[in-house]
Amino acid sequence: MCPAINSSYQVTIAPGAYVCEERLQLVGEISIGSKTIIHPGVSIIAEAGPIFIGDGNLIEEQCVIANRFPPGVDKDQMNQVVMIIGNNNVFEVGSQCEALKVGDNNILECKAQVGRSVTLTSGCVIGAKCSLTTDEVLPENTVVFGSDHQRRTMPDRPAFQTHQLDFLARILPTSHYVLKHGTKSHTQPAT
Repeated sequence: MCPAINSSYQVTIAPGAYVCEERLQLVGEISIGSKTIIHPGVSIIAEAGPIFIGDGNLIEEQCVIANRFPPGVDKDQMNQVVMIIGNNNVFEVGSQCEALKVGDNNILECKAQVGRSVTLTSGCVIGAKCSLTTDEVLPENTVVFGSDHQRRTMPDRPAFQTHQLDFLARILPTSHYVLKHGTKSHTQPAT
């Protein structure tokens, strides 16, 4: 079973990470940290440069993490840009993240969208179906919620998902094909 269809990729998976192979789309150079869990049906697209995903992240079904070229840019004239995702972040079902810098302990709730020009610091929560595409740096512990994208600051960061990560690390390998740690690559045949 090939995790990517019609794409070239090189992925490095740290020991202790679990990457479900079903419906997984990988493009480009990707590094996945220890204790990170990636559910089936995730797309990680590193077109404009590599993506480094830290330790202890939870990436749920149908999520898209993409480092794409900005619209209207000549791809041959642009330098590679690195996307860095910190530790202990949660990307809930159907969320999309194109932010080049994501700190630690953030949560993107179901179907939340974060654009390329946004920087998530640490402890931020982007509510369900909220979309951020402005050029901004979200202050630590910011919560964005509601249909009109209200904001407030939480006194504390969200709790770590340690118990959920441990549970998934035990259960996922029993019911899914999981990519083993190490480096895997695939080159799309020339047409």
